Amino acid sequence: MVDALGVAVVGFGWMGRVHTQAYARVPHHYPRLPLRPRLVTVAEEVPGRAEEAAAQFGFASTTRDWREVAADPRVQAVSITAPNFLHREIGVAMAEAGKHIWIEKPVGLTAGDARAVAEAVTRAGVQGAVGFNYRNAPAVEAARDLIASGDIGTVTHVRIRLFSDYAAHPDGALTWRYERERGGSGVLGDLASHGVDLARFLLGDIASLTADTAVFVPERARPTGATAGHALASGGELGPVENEDYVNCLLRFASGARGVLEACRVSVGEQNNYGFEVHGTKGAVFWDFRRMNELAVSRGTTYQDQPVSTVYVGPGDGEFGAFQPGAANAMGYDDLKVIEAYRFLRSVAEGRPYGTTLGDAVHSAAVLDAMTRSAQTGGWVNVPTP
Repeated sequence: MVDALGVAVVGFGWMGRVHTQAYARVPHHYPRLPLRPRLVTVAEEVPGRAEEAAAQFGFASTTRDWREVAADPRVQAVSITAPNFLHREIGVAMAEAGKHIWIEKPVGLTAGDARAVAEAVTRAGVQGAVGFNYRNAPAVEAARDLIASGDIGTVTHVRIRLFSDYAAHPDGALTWRYERERGGSGVLGDLASHGVDLARFLLGDIASLTADTAVFVPERARPTGATAGHALASGGELGPVENEDYVNCLLRFASGARGVLEACRVSVGEQNNYGFEVHGTKGAVFWDFRRMNELAVSRGTTYQDQPVSTVYVGPGDGEFGAFQPGAANAMGYDDLKVIEAYRFLRSVAEGRPYGTTLGDAVHSAAVLDAMTRSAQTGGWVNVPTP
């Protein structure tokens, strides 16, 4: 017997669409999951956008007010894909209404926001998942297992990069993403938050750090209408970019390992250049998101001039087997969100967390806050234990 779970999506930009598509695909890849998501309602304040979503994906109803979702008895679980400044208010309200929540990172503007949502989820006894999708890549999970097994020895240092060009165009619209009040941080919350989560997922807690940030495109044109994604808006009134385009950070892990995390949203010539390089006393492991299903691995006993081999992940790695029957068959970005949706729904079905949690979001946000303090003071900052 498969039970229906009424789900809603709050905010229907690109990420709202990704969540909706993931819900639709979960039964195809995980037919034994005892819950079947049912699209109940979509909330979006931009006129006409919710109606378009309902017509395309089959939501039973629409609204422009997310508060109606919180009050809707048909809804048991909610995807929160609204702008960052709304995450705390919506997340707390949905949890207090008894809804399970799948919320996109960085879960608000500060660690305090993320903590408030996490505490609301705990008080309400509901499940909460967070959109740190890159840790769901089977190759990343395989890398974590490789590191934990000791195959590359004791980890000495890691480099994590997240370079993108989505904000490189000087005519990119001055949306909420570039405002402190509504977007909070810039590339810290958008890309570096993923890097922090990957760092913790692979190597454990970060103890201290020092960071430097910069704004390379200081002004942008204000949009004259509703925008989605990273739209262009030439000719409008210019306004200041209030948050950072770039961050470079040195990390010290609780384990004693060292690290470098670098992220930029205005890197011309870089399209989703995300990845990591983890070095140990006996070997190394490398991952590039653009070759998502591969790992480069060096291990052995030769140390100097030790070769690097390409390893293709397969059905024994992470959730790969739910998508492809054999190694070297490609998976893509949207598949990672299907895995995320599955783990969220499994958490709801079994009453215990699978995958990322609000606790992970609080840890990530604490590191981002420390980066902000370090960039302001120019010194090393200890990362507080959430």
